[in-house]
Amino acid sequence: MAEILVVDDSQVDRTLAGRLLEGGDFHVAFATNGLEALHQMADQPPDLVLSDLQMPEMNGLELVSEIREQYPSIPVILITARGSEEIAMQALRIGAAGYVPKSSLAKHLLKTVEKVLSASVADRLHPRLMHSMEFNESRFRLQNDPDLFDPLVEHVQELLRCMRLVDEAERVRTAMAIRYALSIAHFHGNLGIKIAPSTSDADFEWMSQERRREAPWADRVMNFQARVNREKLTVAIEHDGPPIDISQLPDNMDNAAIDRDWLAGFIVLQSVMDKVCYGNDTSRMTMTKHACDDDDNDMELNGD
Repeated sequence: MAEILVVDDSQVDRTLAGRLLEGGDFHVAFATNGLEALHQMADQPPDLVLSDLQMPEMNGLELVSEIREQYPSIPVILITARGSEEIAMQALRIGAAGYVPKSSLAKHLLKTVEKVLSASVADRLHPRLMHSMEFNESRFRLQNDPDLFDPLVEHVQELLRCMRLVDEAERVRTAMAIRYALSIAHFHGNLGIKIAPSTSDADFEWMSQERRREAPWADRVMNFQARVNREKLTVAIEHDGPPIDISQLPDNMDNAAIDRDWLAGFIVLQSVMDKVCYGNDTSRMTMTKHACDDDDNDMELNGD
């Protein structure tokens, strides 16, 4: 049975709202103002708060703001008197889930509460649903825009969190590796910047800025695919540029990367992922991350 906290300084209005809600088989608690409501919520958080707008001590608008900050998962519905519609709109903008005019409580209150509670429960159950996921495959076709890399990596990181493939620290490391892989495909694939240990960071930045705005490099796209299950994550990145020639990477990348920041991505991929293939004859990079490390699964780096 859902717990509804009714907040109103008027005993008559509290009683009316309580009777209407009890008719919908809800358990109802009461508070006379916003401060009292917050005090009660600290001891027993409700499933939903129904609040009047005009109250002493702390009004409904202030209560919405406090609940939004302290209890973001608890929805608030406001009861509005005639003439307070503008304030109600302001409350919606700062986080209220809905409002019901005081003049039509009997007609609309139960329906509004049930709709908001249904959406709230679905939202809270979504993480549990996602943790039940057994397999997911995502595909994206990315324009030549590195600003899309971070939200894409965030998406994959969320999939790893749902699957519980790796722990939190390893999720961050894996996310960083994928971010670097996207950059490698972008810079060395679509922009065609050759791997040359003599290239300085300044020269690398200059070439990337120039080519990002010019044909044919500016028109190239990337296809990104991530497949994840309980055992492993597989990422494939196809780009429109020429194959990435990793044979030109320096033998001692750790030393070379000290003053060549653009080499860092290759080192991170080698350190974090269990297998990385750049594809000597194709414009396709693939990488794999397994659920756990074992002695028989050493990291592989090749161009096949």
